[in-house]
Amino acid sequence: MSMSIAGKTAIVTGAAHGVGLAIAQHFVAAGANVVFADRNEEALEREAGKLAEEQGAVRVFAGDLRQKLTIKNLLSATVDAFDQVDILVNASRQVMTTDPLDPEDTSVEQLLEQNMMTALRLSIATARRMIKLADESSDRPLGSIINLSSITASRTQSDLLGLSISAAAADQMTRSLAVALAPKRIRVNGVAFGSVLSASLKDALKEDDEARSSIIDHTPMGRIAGPGEVADAAQYLASDASGFVTGHIMTVDGGRSLVDAAGTSAH
Repeated sequence: MSMSIAGKTAIVTGAAHGVGLAIAQHFVAAGANVVFADRNEEALEREAGKLAEEQGAVRVFAGDLRQKLTIKNLLSATVDAFDQVDILVNASRQVMTTDPLDPEDTSVEQLLEQNMMTALRLSIATARRMIKLADESSDRPLGSIINLSSITASRTQSDLLGLSISAAAADQMTRSLAVALAPKRIRVNGVAFGSVLSASLKDALKEDDEARSSIIDHTPMGRIAGPGEVADAAQYLASDASGFVTGHIMTVDGGRSLVDAAGTSAH
């Protein structure tokens, strides 16, 4: 089976920066129609606005997807532009530390809302739209939903309590939705990754050689991944090449989660 996604229509959230932007750009290069979605309108226009002007296969959508009306508007804008939706990548993720003894700390609630609940609402709404648009006489796959997660889901690190809980919840959401949507020919998978050299991590490590060395030393493959490597995994899961794959959490971490000790940073 080919990994081609040419001609398919994809929504990628978190597409103004980092891994989400890399996936959206990767999908455009692969010939897909892509809606870049993010609540950071300024960054979205900066990164994708010119691309949208130059290519008819690109649209930009700015809005807070924690709001149900925004989700409805995103799906309507996608279908208005491209008549269909085949792929959803929930790449909008938030990372923050947690102090479990601080009574004012709300990071767990924030991370669950952003990293799991928002993705869940959008996935359900997108699945319903895929089913509504389906040709009932066809038995072709209706769509692929891909949730980005983290290897922190299976690790114990006190300052990443909220991130770990939200990642574990997102992974279980992926598995549960995969079973629920399989009869409707919609596949749901996840990509759990470790450190990825996005612009933000590059800046964070620029003057912190110790942190960079720690990540590399705890990664069997001896390097930090590039955003494009997560994008490749997402394309595989979006394509017909993974046509019998659902409920799978693909790990992209260079082997790090196999050897990491508790207390070693995983993001």
